[in-house]
Amino acid sequence: MNLPRTMRAMIFEGLGQRSSLGKPLLLRQIPVPQPEAGQVLIHIQACGVCRTDLHIINGELTEPKLPLIPGHQVVGRVVKLGAGVDHFHLNERIGVPWLGYTDGTCRYCQRGMENLCDHPLFTGYTLDGGFAEYMVADQRYCFQLPDFYSDTQVAPLLCAGMIGYRTYRLAGSNNERLGIYGFGAAAHIIAQIAVYQGKKVYAFTQPGDTQGQAFARELGAVWAGGSNELPPEELDAALIFAPVGSLIINALKATSKGGTIVSGGIHMSDIPSFPYRYLWEERVIRSVANLTRQDGDELFALVPQVPVRVEVQTFPLEMANEALDNLQRGQIRGAAVLTINQRIKIN
Repeated sequence: MNLPRTMRAMIFEGLGQRSSLGKPLLLRQIPVPQPEAGQVLIHIQACGVCRTDLHIINGELTEPKLPLIPGHQVVGRVVKLGAGVDHFHLNERIGVPWLGYTDGTCRYCQRGMENLCDHPLFTGYTLDGGFAEYMVADQRYCFQLPDFYSDTQVAPLLCAGMIGYRTYRLAGSNNERLGIYGFGAAAHIIAQIAVYQGKKVYAFTQPGDTQGQAFARELGAVWAGGSNELPPEELDAALIFAPVGSLIINALKATSKGGTIVSGGIHMSDIPSFPYRYLWEERVIRSVANLTRQDGDELFALVPQVPVRVEVQTFPLEMANEALDNLQRGQIRGAAVLTINQRIKIN
């Protein structure tokens, strides 16, 4: 195989490297990694840009490996197999999500709760990720991808889709009226699934974001308004995708008796104190941590049936900082995706 020895990668070297918003990553030429036993080497075609990447770069997630290649919504083709790899073959298109490794032996893994593993590793956080031309990944935590989607369209499904789906699933099935707070990458995917399954979706955006509200209505929301507003009828459940703790209180006020509020973010600002009467009548607040491989299998089987329309804005690899900047400012419609266009010959 005609594989290069070096590759381009966007590197995060720590907060000390950051001079201003949108300038934290540095383009470097570094050696192409080599797969160890059980790993595959992937030639990356696209990688989604996620709010979690911002949390890492902004120092809100405090224990990344450094230096780090971010990115955990990775789509590419297998170009080299480590010893013992039997899940995939050369040139197969696969996806790499946030959860990159679990020990398989802790009490959570033994209970089928691998998303809560005591010793996990995460793509683009404690493992190098997809803001690069190549990466290695554990074959056990990679996914075959539906042919229905292009590389750029399928990339957001690997985090926005998976985490969004887990958030939606944990809200329960008895929720005819579903609120979604924060109408970004995850919300625009999950809203379509919810509508397909017969639910009435109420979308909440930043106050005054009329474009975001119009986008939500395009995707089937029966109502869209500011996060400071109450919907025209009480919600059975609410999903929180924006990292704003006060939205928990807003959702409690909008949710009916016995309702469930699920926070899908890995980081959120503090939740202000609130009167107990908002929680009373058996309302439930819960969080989502990471994902499981089952979440991915279920999602990838479902999305072509809807079919989910994945809205993306693309940026070349070297414009990763601009993509992050736009995401920080709420200027992405749908999801941001980096495209990596180098071509190689596979014998």
